[in-house]
Amino acid sequence: MSGSTVWAVVVLCALTTVVTKGVGPAATGSRELPAPVVRVVVLLASALLSALVVTNALADGDRLAVGADTAGALVAALLLWRRAHVIVVVLAAAGVTALLRALT
Repeated sequence: MSGSTVWAVVVLCALTTVVTKGVGPAATGSRELPAPVVRVVVLLASALLSALVVTNALADGDRLAVGADTAGALVAALLLWRRAHVIVVVLAAAGVTALLRALT
């Protein structure tokens, strides 16, 4: 990819984010959302983050694959489950991933 293509994608993503964030307040105005809608909206960020982690950990291009990044995500999940500090989780996951990639 050329440098101009990369910057075009970055600008397009930024504009899409701004428009997306502006649509909600513009559509609802000053009205309160119903309680069931609020409960769903609150969960959307967690669901999106989980989907991104899973697809990055289990996908290699257009196929499913288990590799170093999958092991790193599993280490992170285990440490988070054991309530480790976030810095420890990130460093351990990155270390395991880097070590496994270096060995292969």
